Amino acid sequence: MGNQFKNEMPSKIMVGALAQDERVAFYKKTYAHVAGGVAVFVLFEYLLLQSETIVAFAMSLTEGFKWLIMLGGFMFITNYAEGIALRSADKSKQYLAFGVYILAEAFIFIPLIYIAAFQLDSGPEILQQAAIVTLGLFSGLTAVVFVTKKDFSFLKTGLTIGFFIAIGLIVAGTLFGFNLGLWFSVGMCLLAGGAILYQTSNLINKYSTDEYIPASLGLFASLMLLFWYVLQLFMSRD
Repeated sequence: MGNQFKNEMPSKIMVGALAQDERVAFYKKTYAHVAGGVAVFVLFEYLLLQSETIVAFAMSLTEGFKWLIMLGGFMFITNYAEGIALRSADKSKQYLAFGVYILAEAFIFIPLIYIAAFQLDSGPEILQQAAIVTLGLFSGLTAVVFVTKKDFSFLKTGLTIGFFIAIGLIVAGTLFGFNLGLWFSVGMCLLAGGAILYQTSNLINKYSTDEYIPASLGLFASLMLLFWYVLQLFMSRD
């Protein structure tokens, strides 16, 4: 009886086991959701910036320990959203998790976007240039994975260590009041690039055919991390 029920449970079909046209269909769904996530992010960011109260509150969270609390809250939401998207088979819950994550990204970006857009002389140009460079790097790194067909899962350990080091430096910078500087942003851009390679590689090796939403969430998160530090690099020149 137990074996009968076990055999009737649906097994996941990994993307790497699919025929070429089926894999392409999965990739199209995934990247369409990433593009949709970017569009929703822009909409959320625009709406949030219209509220002086929300902007003032977000700017106040960049001061001292409040910034660490904000980062901690963002990391909690990130882990929660990724967990729901991966564990739940309910598409509505997956979309809700994706939407909550996009909203969290839009909120944490408020101080950076506000300073770039309204406090720098060439703010609009900087935002446009950073967006173009980010999308160019994202497209290039994605192409590397698909062209070489290399499995970049070996990057996981290095990325994990790198992110823990980055978090430690951010905490230390906040506690002791020193600026992490230009090279930290460069290092984080490299880390984000590695995350994009890893997440793109996961499209083939980690996800099953119906997991295009969690796949797109992982790619979107890496894209936004890259945009954050590319924008910081452009802002440092102004």
